[in-house]
Amino acid sequence: MKKLAPLALALTLLLTACTTGDYEATQIPPKAQPPEAPAAPPASPQNCENPLASYAPVGAMPAPNAMPAGTHMAAIQARGRLIAGVSADSYNLGYRDPITGQIQGFDIDMINAVARAIFGTEKGKVELRVISSPQRIPAVKSGQVDIVARNMTINCARWQEIAFSAEYYRSGQKTLVPLDSTAKKLADLDGKTICAPAGSTSLDNLKKENPRAIPITADTDTGCLALFQSGKAYGITGDDTVLAGDVAQDPYAKVLPERFSDEPYGLGMSKQHPEFVQFVNQVLDQMKAGTTWMESYNKWLEPALGKLTSPPPSLYGRAVGT
Repeated sequence: MKKLAPLALALTLLLTACTTGDYEATQIPPKAQPPEAPAAPPASPQNCENPLASYAPVGAMPAPNAMPAGTHMAAIQARGRLIAGVSADSYNLGYRDPITGQIQGFDIDMINAVARAIFGTEKGKVELRVISSPQRIPAVKSGQVDIVARNMTINCARWQEIAFSAEYYRSGQKTLVPLDSTAKKLADLDGKTICAPAGSTSLDNLKKENPRAIPITADTDTGCLALFQSGKAYGITGDDTVLAGDVAQDPYAKVLPERFSDEPYGLGMSKQHPEFVQFVNQVLDQMKAGTTWMESYNKWLEPALGKLTSPPPSLYGRAVGT
């Protein structure tokens, strides 16, 4: 029942993610990885009673092109562009349009809003660097990017390494299977090969929810789709946003109704620049209070995921430095 046309589309997305443009997209190459050692359970971080609590905005929003001296926003303004780590293969979140060649989607709209707040426009002011799921945190910590918008779940373990904005979308994990599958939930997939992106909470949740499934990984969401379409993976598990995009590309797939996690998305930034996190939170608050956030959701996600009446609330109270 496997088919060639959708697989060709998935492979096309993988290849186009490597192209570049004028401040449009550059690729961060994967680093050689040493043999993986058994992972120790992460230490419980201090002051993380609520991982969704971010740094509260302080003061009035500065005007575009007038970022306060000494802030990371001023450094971005002086550089002339905001550098963001994104996906180029997550349909409707961050993906390259095959006709225009531009990377677009819900996550990209968040980045463009931050650029507009700094420069007054996003045109020519955003450099999108295509990264895989395992590269998200290293790219932030190393300073390769100012910000990551790549369907990244906020959790306490990640707060130990980077800072997060307030929540900008609430996703949840589901499972994609062949259209003729009789499975109703993940527990029905014992002994089946199920793909999840490496370095993702989806992979962790898969192992916890059904340890009898056989996990396999890919660096990207489209990598999992290619494995599914080639028959190397029976199914895929991941965020409902991502799986909705997969089904839109593959008429021989379906998503099971079971949702077994909450995945609150945040924009990832360096803990060395808490003032930048506070600034980004001001941008998100303006988007949520106005029409911009809802317009973006309705354009990219509502057709597959249904209507929403409001964006997720912003929660604050985290002390700077924690």
